[in-house]
Amino acid sequence: MGHTATIQTNVSVSGMTCGHCVSAVSEEIESLAGVESVEIDLNDGGISTVTITSTQELSPSEIGEAVAEAGYLVVANEA
Repeated sequence: MGHTATIQTNVSVSGMTCGHCVSAVSEEIESLAGVESVEIDLNDGGISTVTITSTQELSPSEIGEAVAEAGYLVVANEA
């Protein structure tokens, strides 16, 4: 069995307030190639942290497009 390196990417997303929002964003991001998991930390301030674990690097634009497809907006990409 080989070891596959994973990459963790954090982005901040505005507008998510509930479990339905989390499900919609998670579903869209998980449809991207190489994504293994998505964790979302809802924040009462309106900006939530999304942590994506993937086997390949994801571009900010493809993450942004996936989040937009769910109806939300990436407001910051973190290294």
